[in-house]
Parts: sequence; C-alpha cells; structure tokens
Amino acid sequence: MISAEEFTKQLVSEFEDVPENIIFPDTNYRDIPNWSSMYALIIIAFIDANFDVQLNANDLKNTQTVRDLYSIVCAKMNS
Repeated sequence: MISAEEFTKQLVSEFEDVPENIIFPDTNYRDIPNWSSMYALIIIAFIDANFDVQLNANDLKNTQTVRDLYSIVCAKMNS
C-alpha cells in the first residue's frame, strides 16, 4: 500500500478545482472549498478504481480526515 501522503496526493488530483497545497492527510476533507456530495462520489469512485475497495455511506459518515479514509482503505484491503 502507498503512504498516506501519496494517497492524499492522488486523491487531490481527482479534484479538478482544488489546489494541491491545501489538502494534507490530516485535513478534514469536508472543509474542502465548495465541498458537495459530488466530492463524496469522486472519493468513492477514486478508492474503488485505484484500490478495489468499496466504501459505503457509513464509511464516509465515520470519517473526517483524508487519513481516516486511508485507514479504512488499508483495513479493507487487509481483511
């Protein structure tokens, strides 16, 4: 598995209108400027396509930071 920093970098590249230098592993991803449900769908699609892990609504509900997302991905990959 890649590092949390690399995961963050790859995830941010999916957000076309978000500058890379404002999001870090410990950033609350809901604080992304102009956050909307579209970003949630982008996160779900990114994780599915790149890590073959399916997130559900509860997974997102129970996370705050990019690092939280990374931890769930790691846990699901190892189960």
